[in-house]
Amino acid sequence: MKTLSASAETRFQRALNRVERVGNALPHPATLFLGLSVLVVVVSWALYQAGLQVVHPVTGKTVVTANLLSVEGLQRIILGVLPNFIGFAPLGSVLVSVLGLSVAEHSGLLSAMVRVVVNATPARILTWVVVFTGTMSHSAGDVGYVLLLPLSAALFHSVGRHPLTGLAAALAGVSGGFAANLLLSPTDVILSGLTQESARLIDAAYVVTPMANYYFLAASVFLVTATGTFVTERFVEPRLGRYTGEVVPEPIVPLTAAERRGLRWAALGLAVLAAGILAGLLPEGGFLQNPKKPGFVGSYFVEGLVFFIFLFGLVPGVAYGIGAGTIRSDSDVYKGMQKNLELMASYIVVVFFISQFINLFGQTRLGVILAIKGAAFLQEVELGAIPLMLGLVVLTMTVDIVFGSASAKWAILAAVFVPMFMLLGYTPELTQVAYRVGDSITNIMSPLSSNFPLILLFVQRYAPKAGMGTTVALFMPYSLCNFICWSLFLVVWLLLGWPVGPGAGIYLTGP
Repeated sequence: MKTLSASAETRFQRALNRVERVGNALPHPATLFLGLSVLVVVVSWALYQAGLQVVHPVTGKTVVTANLLSVEGLQRIILGVLPNFIGFAPLGSVLVSVLGLSVAEHSGLLSAMVRVVVNATPARILTWVVVFTGTMSHSAGDVGYVLLLPLSAALFHSVGRHPLTGLAAALAGVSGGFAANLLLSPTDVILSGLTQESARLIDAAYVVTPMANYYFLAASVFLVTATGTFVTERFVEPRLGRYTGEVVPEPIVPLTAAERRGLRWAALGLAVLAAGILAGLLPEGGFLQNPKKPGFVGSYFVEGLVFFIFLFGLVPGVAYGIGAGTIRSDSDVYKGMQKNLELMASYIVVVFFISQFINLFGQTRLGVILAIKGAAFLQEVELGAIPLMLGLVVLTMTVDIVFGSASAKWAILAAVFVPMFMLLGYTPELTQVAYRVGDSITNIMSPLSSNFPLILLFVQRYAPKAGMGTTVALFMPYSLCNFICWSLFLVVWLLLGWPVGPGAGIYLTGP
């Protein structure tokens, strides 16, 4: 990967280059996670012998470090290898999604779409559009990771910019701005439910709605878009330099008559698919409505989003191919699926080892103990609103590096911080806001994120020799910038005393 010359490098860029060199000196990611798995087993034995334990704030039960070097622990390791791999949440969803999107790529639909977007988007706002789209993708689950990242890389490559610049800009919104959104997402529903349960430890009638943080998080969309655009164009793109790899960009040439016909067919296929989905969602009792969870967020469409991502790639892709003449038989469809799955081999290998590590780490209960210990520390420190909320942001950032699940972390932290901050006079909604900020900041650069192997795969498509160091160094500037700017944004919000959502102020009583 090309970097700036030594004379042109800033101190920060030199630091990133050192991070890249050190990170790339590490072994293959699969070997690294294998080593971490062995380390976790040994550490679990040592901490068990040391008697490390905590009291769970919800159940009141003592949480003891599990010894994986015991006979029982070794037996669980042996029996867990296959379930850990098969049950790794992102694996199946990524593979199924890629099957459908591969058809769209193989047929030429994605190439045509890139050229249409390039022609329709002024070059000066291209980065802004990509980052903004990334923040908005959260309403559709992980579709941003699967679709927007490779599409943005191809888009930037087509206009002569480094493809990893486009990938980084997309990830700045998808991952770095994970909490920010103008629309509700399933995460809003899950976290608000956990917050409400914790709040009722103090007030049995307290209600926390999914829109509890809407004002703050909607405003954060424009903050994250601004910071993502700034970091991309000020730090990331200059550091990457000119792309000299082997991947050939899509030529920006006018669409042929066959391609325009293919796009019309794809639009028709998309319209039919969308009409079918709306027919199942809009009527009361529609086939996509879940009677037990009324509304859009609880619908079978949201819960089965992977299936619909597959269809949104397959249906328009096949329609385009038939209209443009690039798909002439069913064999062409399956060839498209097979081609991209061959490229997924490295992803599957890394996922096997990362799934083992994550499961072993979970079995030791070290993530739970770390979260509870950190919460206990902040509880002992008597601070005001701003230091308390920033302390929660930093704690969440730290825990997020080793404990990725947003809901699992909050299930533990909410049980401690929501009641504690309520007793100090702060609303549960404010506490949740601080958590959402911290949970987003380190998402983009954590090697232990469940989506990291997929991100690494996309990076290596354009830089085959890139390792974990390259990837972490590429995204670290976003985490640093968001930590500073989002924290200041939270401080200003607190000083102004604005509500964080509809009916959700900062104080339970007057300030």
